[in-house]
Amino acid sequence: MKAMLKQDIVREATCLTRAGQLVEATELLQRMLRGESAPDATLRTTGRIALTGREPPIIDAKANTIEETDSPQLARATSAQPRVLRALLDRTRERSGLGRRGVIKRAPVSTPDILPEGARFIEGTYSNPAGSRAYRLFIPSGYQGQPLPLVVMLHGCTQSPDDFAAGTRMNFIAEEQTCFVVYPAQRSEANQAKCWNWFRTADQQRGRGEPSLIAGITHQIMRDYSVDPKRVYVAGLSAGAAAAAIMGATYNDLYAAIGVHSGLACGAAIDLPSAFVAMREGGGSDDRVILGDGPPVPTIVFHGDRDITVHPNNGDQILEQFMRTTSTQKKVHRGRVPGGHAYTRTIYTNASGRGIFEHWNIHGAGHAWSGGSPAGSYTDPRGPDATREMLRFFLEHSLPQQSG
Repeated sequence: MKAMLKQDIVREATCLTRAGQLVEATELLQRMLRGESAPDATLRTTGRIALTGREPPIIDAKANTIEETDSPQLARATSAQPRVLRALLDRTRERSGLGRRGVIKRAPVSTPDILPEGARFIEGTYSNPAGSRAYRLFIPSGYQGQPLPLVVMLHGCTQSPDDFAAGTRMNFIAEEQTCFVVYPAQRSEANQAKCWNWFRTADQQRGRGEPSLIAGITHQIMRDYSVDPKRVYVAGLSAGAAAAAIMGATYNDLYAAIGVHSGLACGAAIDLPSAFVAMREGGGSDDRVILGDGPPVPTIVFHGDRDITVHPNNGDQILEQFMRTTSTQKKVHRGRVPGGHAYTRTIYTNASGRGIFEHWNIHGAGHAWSGGSPAGSYTDPRGPDATREMLRFFLEHSLPQQSG
């Protein structure tokens, strides 16, 4: 059979996705990335694409995977990685000889892993016409009614607020700095693997879909507690990082800075087929980029250069979006965590010398929260400490004073 051109395969997969045939669309894209021939026209037009495995591919992630590879360094760096569109990436790794898969079970998160002594971690719910989402709110022990910064943390696929809190240890750093932290929880009814739906246009717009829910949770915390409105921030991992980028683009009047760990730029994908391409190859076309009004929100990006789930080029594209409207100067620092990863930290400063964009390229790291705790999933304890650096960056920024 004559192979279809890549753009034809993506176009066909898009049609299948719009028709609700996600399994067939996934298989078609898998064939493309494996370099195989597409199925014949009869199978494609009827939507009855023969699957290569006995079970249909999983569109989203499964938790807690350990890679066993020929490289011990890569094996250590990529332990317990989340997978959006898991079947596609697993099969691609197998084809390239990157190794076998093993699944481990993780014990439930215990209170000492997520809650400093004297602090509180409470539950809440927010609803609007787009739906409802539960959340967990961290209240530091030093809160006595004074206005505090607020950090919104968006978990990755298959994770929960407790798991994400344990892995990032954000509550412990926030206790030191006396900050609120809220962890919205994605519903499995909205996404089977509890991924934030960053690749859907309906969830990339202000006042609609998941952005309206995340912003609504943010506003609800600001109403219920004393929050400094000029020091509100949002960060995430993987799908949550892509959602954080969307929040920065669509609500730049709400968030003073954003953190993107192993994620993608706002507008990198507009549907499932383009999500496959963006994750595998990095980036999206210029006409898909979504930019808010005014200057871009200060951003800190972390990405491992051995990430085989979300291509490291995606971190570069976030920078490219940022640089379109901002003139900066660049400073590069290189270092290594003792006994851990080397890294390249690039700081972009504005005309006044203030750092407004940071990119941490972590050498040898895979798709996991840098410097995180093994008490949570999808972490790489070999650092550098993304949590501490993110909060440091956040607290250096606040929203400008509103005129009038």
